[in-house]
Amino acid sequence: MLDLIKSRRSIRRYTPEPVDRPTIERLLEAACWAPSAHNRQPWRFAVLTAAADKERLAQTMGQRLHADRTADGDDPADIEQDVARSYARLTGAPVLIIVCLSMADMDTYPDADRAANERVMAVQSVAMAAQNLLLQAHAEGLGACWLCAPLFVPQLVRDTLNLPPDWEPQGLIALGHPAETRIRGRHPLEEKVKFL
Repeated sequence: MLDLIKSRRSIRRYTPEPVDRPTIERLLEAACWAPSAHNRQPWRFAVLTAAADKERLAQTMGQRLHADRTADGDDPADIEQDVARSYARLTGAPVLIIVCLSMADMDTYPDADRAANERVMAVQSVAMAAQNLLLQAHAEGLGACWLCAPLFVPQLVRDTLNLPPDWEPQGLIALGHPAETRIRGRHPLEEKVKFL
């Protein structure tokens, strides 16, 4: 297991070969076995495999990215490059899995502090499900990359894909057969851990 975890990398380039539905379903099953607060399983997944759906999402997100960066006063050449990179990542992956959070089954509280904590627990649960999916993808020989862009435009993603109103996009996983290899290290353990 440790070797599997240590060899997983974020892969951003894929071959055109499709990923079959039984494989996608295994990845989603692995995701759904993640731990979750109160075992409420607040994760939701929208799976995009059709080129038209990926194109529509890439276009709408790209338009918003362009508008936001223009409003920030960024260099137009940098903006165009960023939009093109985002478009290529979304349309170049055989599969996009939009990872969403739903608070529908979580506890509700009258005070802001406990309500905020409940939301954090749900976000953590969804993140653990995404990690399970990424590890299962790697175990199956697939490449995958977690992208946080939907977190910046959740309503846009929800509207573009016609998702249920309680589905809050948290990120997306681009997925496919890898067309690249990557080697990345980690900081030494002693820089990140303190034994008490």
